Amino acid sequence: MSSPHSLISLLWAVFVLCWLVLALFNKKASRNTPAWAGWGVRAAILVGVLIVVPFRRHAVADLIASINRSLPVQLGAAGQWVGVGLCLIGIAFAIWARLYLGRNWGMPMSLRRGHELVTSGPYRYVRHPIYSGIMLAMIGSAVTESPLWMLLFALYFAYFLFSARSEEKTMLAQFPETYPAYRRRTKMLIPLVF
Repeated sequence: MSSPHSLISLLWAVFVLCWLVLALFNKKASRNTPAWAGWGVRAAILVGVLIVVPFRRHAVADLIASINRSLPVQLGAAGQWVGVGLCLIGIAFAIWARLYLGRNWGMPMSLRRGHELVTSGPYRYVRHPIYSGIMLAMIGSAVTESPLWMLLFALYFAYFLFSARSEEKTMLAQFPETYPAYRRRTKMLIPLVF
């Protein structure tokens, strides 16, 4: 049976692989988006994964383990499996949203040619389900792996808020008739809350 830690690593690897593969099928970017931007981000993610994965079991893992030992919060095996469940649900929700968005997906704050407003599937519950799923997966990773994931969560939460607000301005301009009503009936990131 796999350990909770190895399952967290596997879930994030599946997430990155899905993103890289699905990005090959996007619609072409609008004129406002530089062509190099999408490939540059994909290359950076791939390089990051290739650098981090080999070191995870060595120096970085030792450093994280020593920091974790000094933190007061230590969960047992049951708590770690709860974290794996949260990570799985979060990544599944983000991938579902990405698949549902289909070829309309682009780098944050960008539009695709022939962009369509998607308001069903996971977008029925929140306006930015990809961000919601990633953040839930980070919380699950923090529960299983290390509270240090919450630092990453805080950084991404700030970025996702900025990105979501910027994307919403673009969507309001692109869909002035339909987007305001969609905004009124759905929350930004957390269903029924926020």
